[in-house]
Amino acid sequence: MIRVHDKDFELFISRKQIAARVQELAEQISADYQNDTPLFIAILNGSFMFAADLIRALSCPAEISFVRLASYIGMESGGEVSELLSLDRSVRQRHIVIIEDIVDTGRTLHSYIAQLYEAGAASVNVAAFLSKPEARQFKVPLNYTGFVIPNVFVVGYGLDYDQEGRNYPDIYKLFQIRTP
Repeated sequence: MIRVHDKDFELFISRKQIAARVQELAEQISADYQNDTPLFIAILNGSFMFAADLIRALSCPAEISFVRLASYIGMESGGEVSELLSLDRSVRQRHIVIIEDIVDTGRTLHSYIAQLYEAGAASVNVAAFLSKPEARQFKVPLNYTGFVIPNVFVVGYGLDYDQEGRNYPDIYKLFQIRTP
């Protein structure tokens, strides 16, 4: 059990499970892009741990860049997607793999994928560490998914609660007192 701000969280996905799944995703992506050099775009801040582990495990050529998009305030989606750090290179005629920490409503990715295609991307695929299908409000393609989870709030492995909790190497879910 850990405490972040005023909330308690319990272990949900161990670092061992995370490492094994990231390796499997890297092997799948490497096979899919063995004849290309995709541009990986990591969405900060949450994806930084997943992005680092995934890129290190790839065996295909790869480039990486970073953007910072925001749609969360505390534990709730704010409804609007803001671009706080822009991409530093052209995506025209490039095969793009977006690296995202978690996809819940899909609002951020839905908006960003459209922007990439408008900028001339040849293809856009998504590698999401976590997916919450129960929370989905926007249709987004998830080509590579680490774990499908229920609609619970999680921290650790880059994910935060009001900017804290990112540093934990495991994933923790919000602790709920269970009643019979």
